[in-house]
Amino acid sequence: MSDDRRGWFVSSYSGENGNCVEVKFGSEVRVRDTKNRPGGELSFSGREWRAFTAHLTTPPEAELP
Repeated sequence: MSDDRRGWFVSSYSGENGNCVEVKFGSEVRVRDTKNRPGGELSFSGREWRAFTAHLTTPPEAELP
């Protein structure tokens, strides 16, 4: 796994406490932990990324049956 930082940016939702994720947009959306860049990445298609971020921004009470 490369530590190439070109194209990666820190999420605007990351706090100043060092618990950050980096995101890189391309043919896939890639996500990794800034504290463990060699530790792996998550990859999402555009459709998966939109569903994932929509889920994160949905209030828990909206998901109740």
